[in-house]
Amino acid sequence: MGRVAELERRQSAMELHVINSIQQSLDNNQPLSFQALASLRSLIINPATPDSTLSSVLDALTRSLQLNRDPVFLHHAVKLLSDLASHRPHLSPFALDLLRSDSLFSSASPRLVGESLSVLLSLASIGNDMDAARFVSLCLGPSVSVRQCLLRNAEKLVFRESVLLAVFLGFTRDPYPYVRKEALDGLVKLCKNGDFDDRDVIEGCYCRAVELLRDAENYVRSAAVRAVCEWGRLLVICSEDMNKQDSSDAVFIQLGCMVRDMSLDVRLEAFEALGKIGLVSEDILLQTLSKKVLGINKDKAYKPIEGLDISVSAVAGAYIHGLEDEFSEVRMSACYSLRTLTVFSLRFACEALNLMMDMLSDDSTVIRLQALDTIHHMATSDHLKVEKIHIHRFLSVLVDSSSVIRSMTRKILKLAKLPQFELFKLCIDGLLGNLEIYPQDEADVLSALFHFGRNHGKFTVHIIEEVAPEMEPASGGKLSFDSTRVAAFLVLAISAPLSHEKDVSAIPPRIFSYAVTWLGRISYGLSDIMNQEKLLAYLSECSRSSTISLADFKINEALLTVEGDASIPLCSKVDSPVSMPFWKDSGGISDYHHQEFLSLGKSAAHAEYELGEHSELRKYVNLIFKKVKDSWSLVELGCTTEACKGIRACKEEVASFTTESPGSFGAVAFTLQYLQVIEMLAKVWGHLRATKMLNPNGVGKLELLFAKLDRRLREISNRFIGLSKGEELQILDLVLVACLLRLSKVEICCCNAAMKLLSSTVAHVEYLHKEGSIEPSNFVTEVKKSLHDADSSSSSSSCQPLLFKKLLDSFSLQQFVLYGTPRSVHAELAVPGNDSENPLPFIPGIPASIPLAITLHNVLTESRLWVRISMGEESTQFVFLDLNLIRNKKRSINVVREFTFVAPFYRTPKAVSFTVRASLGLECFRENVDRVKVFGGPKCELTYLCPEKEIFLCKSTECKSKSAFT
Repeated sequence: MGRVAELERRQSAMELHVINSIQQSLDNNQPLSFQALASLRSLIINPATPDSTLSSVLDALTRSLQLNRDPVFLHHAVKLLSDLASHRPHLSPFALDLLRSDSLFSSASPRLVGESLSVLLSLASIGNDMDAARFVSLCLGPSVSVRQCLLRNAEKLVFRESVLLAVFLGFTRDPYPYVRKEALDGLVKLCKNGDFDDRDVIEGCYCRAVELLRDAENYVRSAAVRAVCEWGRLLVICSEDMNKQDSSDAVFIQLGCMVRDMSLDVRLEAFEALGKIGLVSEDILLQTLSKKVLGINKDKAYKPIEGLDISVSAVAGAYIHGLEDEFSEVRMSACYSLRTLTVFSLRFACEALNLMMDMLSDDSTVIRLQALDTIHHMATSDHLKVEKIHIHRFLSVLVDSSSVIRSMTRKILKLAKLPQFELFKLCIDGLLGNLEIYPQDEADVLSALFHFGRNHGKFTVHIIEEVAPEMEPASGGKLSFDSTRVAAFLVLAISAPLSHEKDVSAIPPRIFSYAVTWLGRISYGLSDIMNQEKLLAYLSECSRSSTISLADFKINEALLTVEGDASIPLCSKVDSPVSMPFWKDSGGISDYHHQEFLSLGKSAAHAEYELGEHSELRKYVNLIFKKVKDSWSLVELGCTTEACKGIRACKEEVASFTTESPGSFGAVAFTLQYLQVIEMLAKVWGHLRATKMLNPNGVGKLELLFAKLDRRLREISNRFIGLSKGEELQILDLVLVACLLRLSKVEICCCNAAMKLLSSTVAHVEYLHKEGSIEPSNFVTEVKKSLHDADSSSSSSSCQPLLFKKLLDSFSLQQFVLYGTPRSVHAELAVPGNDSENPLPFIPGIPASIPLAITLHNVLTESRLWVRISMGEESTQFVFLDLNLIRNKKRSINVVREFTFVAPFYRTPKAVSFTVRASLGLECFRENVDRVKVFGGPKCELTYLCPEKEIFLCKSTECKSKSAFT
């Protein structure tokens, strides 16, 4: 205690000495030295400094601003006032008053004025304290950066709309392009938030935006497209009723002129804007799908405003150009824009369908998915007319390697209504092919067959009559239980009595009695419509009577009518009677479904069922997660070393857990991986949250830590299946924190890559929130808001380390709670009989064959696996492992696959012997993120599923010697 008191006494004496020396300098009208300013800053940021001392600091700064007008001194004064306002909230009003004073804003240094504005705007304290005269005066000043800053943040200032409108319109003619862009963006915000009814004002803003569509700078033209769209829509609203259609058409054509712009960003903005115009004539829409000017549109022109004529021919083939664009981003934007317009015209939708069918062959999975989404949108608005020329191209995507593509195709078939039996039969064959190639899709395929058959009652009866012999018992009266084809036809038969069509012939009652023997599998596929109990009652009644009423079984008609994604019921509660899988209701567990669906992470209810066997393990694991959360508070206090010690103790405790019982291995592996992620995150946090600058050695160490953290995050994101949406969201929160940590330090930040990863992660988080009806945390909400603000501002301001540091302050590690049983995706790699004494033979210069014994655990069929073979650090090659071509000979379940794969190694050296190292990697797909440039290898980063295996090879003539490697 005596030593503490002595330290406090010395601290007080030092503070008093600093204040007295500063006051003496000010009394003698002497400027403060840089050493004195540094002493003041140490007092400000020291949390132990008393308020009385800080008040003296504030007084000293006030007097020094009156005495010293040196720009360098004023720059340091602004920094001190900013620190005082942020570190001492109760003194913030006084510090902000000084920042708003004339002593800073009247400075001849534009840089100083800009810094003062930035501080005030970041603290959101300038809105009511700047008058219009000062605002206009600063905008008209010589500093371009100050002008740009004021225009970008003008909406935060409390001015009349007329003042902002005049300023924005005036600066659209500024000689500096970035100022013109900010002025146009200001007009867009003013249009969205303002209340304008003066047609002359609206026409003036619209005409000015149209003029800037021909600006020399890409980003100005992009901003002009947004302005034309917003003010054009306002122009349509204020037009007379008889002229609204012409005005809307004219705005649409004006925007359509920009889809051929040389700039990628301008074309993206143009297609996005086209999709926002809600009232367009059918003739104009059809013209966008034809490069040749249609007869009805020849010599047709519009004149929305006096002196502004535009011809319909300007928009000829607009969407064809977009869908044929070399950049996938433009093709994506054109697809989405087209989607919003198909509801206005059946004829336009039919023509657009031809283009969408062509887009199903696009190389990009995202574009194929967007094309299917557009077709699905046509179906929900009853504008989908599938012809024979479309059907083969459409059905080919039912066997696409992407499960998301296949799922969206089946959603469309649930809504489709075909006019011919031939087309109906082709669709049934397509769904059966999907089921044969991808048995893991069984539940969704059966659901699609039910809805598709119900929409075509008469065709369904006809096809059941054709295939009835296949469903009959074989000789001896036994039914076939191993044919998924039979199950599919039984589901079709079940749907027929519930058809909307009239005069549908009756299905033979015995067919429904056969379906009872398939009750488990069928009920799982139809769980979104009825539970197993109702299905059994329905089948029993159908086997006795040909007249069925929905009311007899209390089946909700809304569940049988698919009108889009929102109308398809998704059972998210485990205790819901509809969502309960068949093995829970029947009291037993089907081994087939136990392995098939749990390995694919399809059933949360089944995971909860299995985890009940490991309740003790779950209890201990969740206690570990609680300890981790408590350790994170030490990280936030700067005690990283102590926190990492606690996490390492948790890792040792988890490593002692037994993994012999089924299901326990995945939970233990996931917990260890989570602890490793948190440990690496804590180390990075401790380095980046420090206030001091990094030295070169520190930068290198930090880069190494970031590389390890990124690898750990990739592994926990890709090497476990069966996680709930809530658990996935907590993992994605950690990915967001890692991105923000990178962006918060300019020394190690690669801004473009980090921003891309941040944007894609936020988009994935939004998708999971929407799918799971989960409220986002405050941290995620703040990140989304800041990302949106960065997108709406100039590209040069997207990387703002101070902003990202502020976002990190809103992060608080939530306790991870494990509800289900995660399954670990891993592999085992071996070369039987190979060691230094028994090498594999090879001939120099000729590819060598390496037989690999591979065991895969919980790896999905659609996964992209690569065998990586390296010889030293210079020579590395990748061999693709196509799981669709591999037959599992040793085990019949999909959780574990064992097989032998002969991998070629092409770069055999001219040597007697050599060694290579082989490993197995899983490709991690992230759109436009983590792309790697490896010729003939993976396009994305790999997550390795097993340790490297050392393989020995020896020249054929030397292999007889057992000591080739000695």
